[in-house]
Amino acid sequence: MVDIILTAVPFFLLFIAVEVASLWFAPDDDEVGYEVRDTVTSLSMGLGSVVVGVAYKAVALVAYAAAWAWTPLRLDTGVWWAWLLILLADDVAYYWYHRAHHEIRILWASHVVHHSSQHYNFSTALRQTWTPFGGLPFWLPLALLGVPPWAIFLQQSVSLLYQFLLHTERVDRLWRPVEWVMNTPSHHRVHHGSNQAYLDRNYGGILIVWDRLFRTFEAEGERVVYGLTKQLRSHNPLVVATHEYLAIWQDVRATGRWGDRVSFLLRGPGWRPG
Repeated sequence: MVDIILTAVPFFLLFIAVEVASLWFAPDDDEVGYEVRDTVTSLSMGLGSVVVGVAYKAVALVAYAAAWAWTPLRLDTGVWWAWLLILLADDVAYYWYHRAHHEIRILWASHVVHHSSQHYNFSTALRQTWTPFGGLPFWLPLALLGVPPWAIFLQQSVSLLYQFLLHTERVDRLWRPVEWVMNTPSHHRVHHGSNQAYLDRNYGGILIVWDRLFRTFEAEGERVVYGLTKQLRSHNPLVVATHEYLAIWQDVRATGRWGDRVSFLLRGPGWRPG
């Protein structure tokens, strides 16, 4: 299997360069743009996630292969409609994976990395977690339904490539039918907003229809304030990667009730006893 994400690195860097150039020659006061330290942090997080991802993908490959070998179901990837089914199955799996990583704090501790920047540009897309170990339960059903492991990885890569293109302020709203069906830069800007109206909205990967169906959709309206409700001031990659795990540990140690300790792990990021 060829890792499409690795082969796309020059593509990522080219798009970042083009976006920087466009901001230089056609600036917009309403756009946040780039900041050197923030961009270096995002690129560092992306590099670290690639290294960690090697081990994670090895574990995932074994799990998917075992499930695919066990199930009697087989999806014929030689027909076009099978890839439509794979896209839909992967996208709904991503929706619930993404939503769970916002609504369960121990999973949020991993995903918060991606939301920690107060900027929104193509480099932000590369600000990825160094602890990507919460995905197996969401994609394992695809293997059990007969989707070959290589096809799962391929579609995941396609989804990530598409989502990279969403991380820009340079693209305004698109044609209304596209905005209704597809995830777009406008929809994903909302997802990265710390505004009260934008919290926990627009989880979709390629399609936005799941958010409309499960009532987590919010259209872009007021100016988006990017980042976290309690902004992270550090640009140290180690701090970015681990700060929420440390916060969870501090909360767990501060309470003597086991019920509260479990709740700090499994409830939402804002949960407090009482």
